[in-house]
Amino acid sequence: MLRSTQIRETSLIPCVMAKDDPTWRFALGANPMTEGWIFAIHGDNGLTGYGYASATAHMGASKETLQAALDRFAPLLIGKDPFDLEPILQALERNMHGHQQAKSAIDCALHDLMARTLDLPLYKLFGGKLRDKLPILRILAIKAPDEMAAAAQKLVDKGYRYLKIKVHGDVSEDVACVRAIRKRVGDDVHLTIDANQSYDAKSAITAINRMSEFNIDLVEQPVKIDDLRGLKMVTDAVPVVVEADESAGSLQEVMRLVTERMVDAVSLKIPKLGGLRNTIAAIRICEAGGIRYRFGAAVGSRLLSATAMHLAVATPGIDYACELGEFDRLLDDPFEGIEIDNGYLHLPDGVGCGVTLKQPQRQKAAVS
Repeated sequence: MLRSTQIRETSLIPCVMAKDDPTWRFALGANPMTEGWIFAIHGDNGLTGYGYASATAHMGASKETLQAALDRFAPLLIGKDPFDLEPILQALERNMHGHQQAKSAIDCALHDLMARTLDLPLYKLFGGKLRDKLPILRILAIKAPDEMAAAAQKLVDKGYRYLKIKVHGDVSEDVACVRAIRKRVGDDVHLTIDANQSYDAKSAITAINRMSEFNIDLVEQPVKIDDLRGLKMVTDAVPVVVEADESAGSLQEVMRLVTERMVDAVSLKIPKLGGLRNTIAAIRICEAGGIRYRFGAAVGSRLLSATAMHLAVATPGIDYACELGEFDRLLDDPFEGIEIDNGYLHLPDGVGCGVTLKQPQRQKAAVS
């Protein structure tokens, strides 16, 4: 019989990882570092669950605001049973609206602690695994066409067969990049486009129709986050799958996108949606509405990718490569236990999310 478990304390571990390419940029900005926090929940059974809080500026979260939110949320967890997930998450909602990335870290840490307490891999909490590995899509930062083509070739040489091309809204330049990459990597590599809101609707239609000549599979978030009429206009006008990312930042937004069929697909991100519980709800909404979905860019520690991987392997509707390998371009990751092999990410062994802290890290703001 499972012994009753209570949350004894929590702690924060800063997580700042340099990018191997400090000039890496996309349409919404550039930063040589990827920042976040590791949120740890310590049970009175001696076990610890971990969640990653992503400091993502275009999703409204900075390292400082995350710290403030997690410091405020942490006392609400002390003395609680981690298996009382619904009461805990409802209490967080009552305490502070928004702060999805902070709530996601707590949600993921609670799931991890539950799985570790049960001595089970995390995917068991989601109904069991359907696969052991996933094809991984890697992202190409904005550069000159020849530089992007060379970067694409390096990834293909490592075994990747799915690439995402970041574009920035200049139709001619963006098409030139796609052309150069397709010419360099050949016809057997899958190409997708991510505009990160950089087009208006008519420019997006022009760009995508020109890019379709180069056999692209998907275009992500072509227009501004709140231009839903424009998003639907693009979806209806182009022969390529159109996927929402920034416009799918909450369950309510996913519901509207699906019910009004504004897109063909949705990019699911656990930090953006506020945790595993909400991501599962978003999956069900997409399935009910016949809209495709996959796991979008998990940029951060291996901890984040491992957590997403456990949900992805238990999710039947994943039919395209997911973006769970961006940790491979980050340095100084505090977690280990998950790697990419020939373009595939393999499910880690072990209990919980399957990755481990490399060594004792400097902890902050312990609450008991």
